[in-house]
This record gives sequence, structure tokens and C-alpha cells, in this order.
Amino acid sequence: MTSADSITLTGLAVRANHGVFDFERENGQTFVIDVTVWLDLAPAARGDELAATVHYGELAEAVHHAVASDPVDLIETVAERVARVALGFAAVERVRATVHKPDAPIPVPFGDVAVTVERDREWASRFENGWDA
Repeated sequence: MTSADSITLTGLAVRANHGVFDFERENGQTFVIDVTVWLDLAPAARGDELAATVHYGELAEAVHHAVASDPVDLIETVAERVARVALGFAAVERVRATVHKPDAPIPVPFGDVAVTVERDREWASRFENGWDA
């Protein structure tokens, strides 16, 4: 059973060159990432131990690096990448990753476009064994 405890990072801004169109790849744009990870926070709280939780600064840096590197076409792919990175932290049981693309090339007025994925350890093990999610 997944823990009800969570850590959330909201509004992590990353400049990257993802997109289907050449101008998106050439010019880049800002992507905004929200990540929630579920884990048991009781051991960290009980012992007041950073080592017993996920260091949110390290999580933010890892997500930033994952989003900023290796351009891809789809924000769906970026969201999957963020989920894999978050599940790389041993204590994380489940993750929700949202990738916002506020400057998406949409020809009508809009506030935001975003993709959200939720993944868990079972998904991660299938992914590592060559199963495409």
C-alpha cells in the first residue's frame, strides 16, 4: 500500500528545447514542473533525520537536469522522464509529475497546457525490464 505522506515541488521552471517544431528546438522555452512524491515520512519525523526522507533540494536538481537535457518532441515523454527520476529516489513509492508548457504554439488564447502522469514502483520495475509503459 502506498503511503499517504507526500512531498510536493511546485513551479520548478526549466528552460529547455523540447517540441515538435524546429523553432521550439532552436529557441527553447520555459517548462514548469510540479512533482509530488509519496513516501513514508514517519521515520524521518520520528528521528528528525534527513537521510530517512527525500531531500527536496536534490529532487529539484535531479528533475531540473532531467528536463533540461536531451530534447524530445512531446511533453508526455518529459513527464515520463521526470517520473523515472523521482522513482530513482529509494524512499519514493509513487510519483505524480506534471509538465506545463505555458508558451506552447497554440494559435488561440490559452492559459496553460499540461500533461500529468502518475507512476509507482511496479511501473518502474516493468519499465526497467523493457516493458514500454
